[in-house]
Amino acid sequence: MPLRARPVLVPSGLTRRGLFAAGGGLGAASLLAACGSEEEPAAEGTGAASGPFSFLDERDQTEVELDSTPTAVVAFTGLAAALYDYGVEVAAVFGPTTLADGSPDIQAGRMPVEGLTVLGNAWGEFDVEQFAQLNPQLIVSHYYEGFDLWFVPEERLEEVQALAPGIGIEVSKPTIDEIIDRHASLAKALGADLESEANTAGVERFGAAAGGVAEAVAEKPLKVVAVGAWPDGLYIANPPTFNIIAKCVELGVDFVVPENPDQNNYWELLSWENIDKYEADAIFLDIRTGNIAPETLLADYPTWAALPAVQAGQVYRWNGEPVYSHIGGAVELERITEGLAAAQPLA
Repeated sequence: MPLRARPVLVPSGLTRRGLFAAGGGLGAASLLAACGSEEEPAAEGTGAASGPFSFLDERDQTEVELDSTPTAVVAFTGLAAALYDYGVEVAAVFGPTTLADGSPDIQAGRMPVEGLTVLGNAWGEFDVEQFAQLNPQLIVSHYYEGFDLWFVPEERLEEVQALAPGIGIEVSKPTIDEIIDRHASLAKALGADLESEANTAGVERFGAAAGGVAEAVAEKPLKVVAVGAWPDGLYIANPPTFNIIAKCVELGVDFVVPENPDQNNYWELLSWENIDKYEADAIFLDIRTGNIAPETLLADYPTWAALPAVQAGQVYRWNGEPVYSHIGGAVELERITEGLAAAQPLA
């Protein structure tokens, strides 16, 4: 998650703000064979030392093959959080893991961050020397088209992959269902029992959460908008490019579609003077690190305070970058359902 408000360009015209925008939702058809609670992950096993191991690297569509299942795995924090939900723990993580007070970043999901080895907690940070000392057998991260292993500094990528083969899982184009299936498949390849009681419960919880979204708006004509709040303005999320929102649209939620999204099709940026461009009964505010807190918006941004949905107390939470497990997806759908159920049409 970016700690700076303004976009920073990355290769192929993509921006860090834009890339951080890609989020998810889930579908009940998601990998039932792969078969919890938000607090308790599936803790049955952290990978078997059997093999051989084979998994597709979606960056170049090639198979990464090892003689045995790797046990020294290093992962991007958000991906590690998904593996943890399925019962697989990693040797170290990199990416947003802890906040300044030591509490977990939202991307850490349900992982106990106190005991994690963190190779870098912010953009541009990656301790290659510490990485080498771990004798890593595999490094895994998310992959966005036009970029490489997410949160591995581009100038250190060759050095990192000389120490361990890398795998990227595509998270910018597939549906949330497909993304979660891929994370579950990786967990299985690393030794997770996807048919365990806990993992089966996670799939069921996800299906129920999707049903909850649909039920919340079935007989209520709500117009809602998902936003990110930064000092340079209010970012209006474009539903098709945020997989969690796209899933909610599929389930019947009427989200505002911005008229002029940016070059990456993620956001339309509105100046604070013009944030009333779109009418909405309810606002979903991105809760990822770096967004302006709701209390600060109320105190310091009068145009925000004047919005009808804000005055009605109908501001709720969403996460633009969910943990891509069945439990992680269920948590985000439940979060959105809570807001949809509470909100009422204003007109």
